[in-house]
Amino acid sequence: MLQTKRSDTIFLWSFLVVGLAVQIVTYFVNPQSVMSLLCGMLGICSVVLCSQGRILTYIFGFGQILTYTYLCYQESLYGLIGINVYYFITQIYGIYIWRKRLQESHNELTDAVPTRTLSYKMLTIIVAVVLTISALTGYLLAQYTDDTQPYLDAFTTIPALVAQVLMILAYREQWFFWFFIDILYVILWARAGDYCLLAQHIFWCINCVYGFLRWTKALQSRA
Repeated sequence: MLQTKRSDTIFLWSFLVVGLAVQIVTYFVNPQSVMSLLCGMLGICSVVLCSQGRILTYIFGFGQILTYTYLCYQESLYGLIGINVYYFITQIYGIYIWRKRLQESHNELTDAVPTRTLSYKMLTIIVAVVLTISALTGYLLAQYTDDTQPYLDAFTTIPALVAQVLMILAYREQWFFWFFIDILYVILWARAGDYCLLAQHIFWCINCVYGFLRWTKALQSRA
């Protein structure tokens, strides 16, 4: 058990260091604002800790939200500004929920929050509703705002509302939504020309796969 815990710790730090290194290299190869670099580094720390089920994810998350909101404002991405206000508020509630779950069911191996899973039927219903509302939101943004990327903005914002709730409630299926969102973010920030945030979201896609596998393993160990 101690050996397994040590291996997990080594992998966590290695994965984190690689993500941070990618951000730094990207910044120096194609310099953006220092704010983009800071946002990217905070985001890397936050998602890696989330994949581990560590409550510290929220601490880095607050910093990432504030810097990311500023960058979205510069690009006139109003949907993303709104979702970051939502993130900030729900992060506070998320800390409470994760602390409660940790106290109710202590994980001896990793000190990670206990995970759970949605039924296939419930997941299908959620996906259908999210796609419908996203399409409608994109149309409204295109018609009534000067949003530079209305549909990409909508299809990253609406699914993120659901993904954040699933994360707070510790459902494994959050990783499906985050992966979909991050793929779109890769396109969005590539078009915007911010390569620090582009690198961040590419790394986040990889982290989604890792997070899903890790949370699945956690579920199986509790079965």
